[in-house]
Amino acid sequence: MLTFQVYPIIYTFILSMYKPINIVKSEFVGFANFNRVFTNELFYKAIGNTFYIWIMNYIPQIVFALLLGVILTSTKIKGREILRTVYFLPNLVTASSIGVLFAVLLDWRFGTLNHALMKLHIISEPINYLSKGIIVQGSVSFIQWWQWFGYTMIIMMAGLNAISSELYEAAHIDGASRIQAFFKITLPLLKPTLLYVMITSLIGGLQIFDIPKVLTNGRGAPDNSILTMVLYLYNQAFKNFNLGYAAALAYALFIIILILSAFIFKFLGEKE
Repeated sequence: MLTFQVYPIIYTFILSMYKPINIVKSEFVGFANFNRVFTNELFYKAIGNTFYIWIMNYIPQIVFALLLGVILTSTKIKGREILRTVYFLPNLVTASSIGVLFAVLLDWRFGTLNHALMKLHIISEPINYLSKGIIVQGSVSFIQWWQWFGYTMIIMMAGLNAISSELYEAAHIDGASRIQAFFKITLPLLKPTLLYVMITSLIGGLQIFDIPKVLTNGRGAPDNSILTMVLYLYNQAFKNFNLGYAAALAYALFIIILILSAFIFKFLGEKE
């Protein structure tokens, strides 16, 4: 814990107080790097991109995972164990591998998607998807959804299985429909599970890096449309070698995640 958590946290804060002069020397600048972070337009652009990509994959992810969880838990579907496995499989593949896969699919010269659409006579010439900001953002959101909905579905199923069947039997005897039982029993009792999913999704979503990095080789696509906070941090640290500014960005990201997590616990968590 001291080696891999406490020491890096302290050292990162110390590093954020310095500005590199050359490859071996640094100058102490105090909180100047933090001032630069919060006055840099590109930082706010990265925040906006990150939130947009997260929201666009989180909403369909939670809806789809909840729907599948209810179906695979409450109904007798043949081979549902196989379906659970199939839906969970994308989560076992590394994000960088998935990024490479979709980079090949979306390649405008040799990509499978363009080839298929041209064969079907839907388009007449290849489309450079990675040069269009809104398409790249949608692609990253779709990839994140595809990779994580199976994991979220498993969490939902665990929460659903923890709800006593006696509650549904009592509701059925009282004349409640399945839809009424879902909104009056299932959703309220799933609140702790939904809270957990939201917190973990927020923490992971605000740290997205692999897919944008692989899709655009770290360029962030046109107009920096998929320049996320961690990709921006990475570029500053390992391309521009501005380690002090990158360390300040890391702390800024930590503060944002901390505030949002506390906000969600405060307003969506269980009341005492």
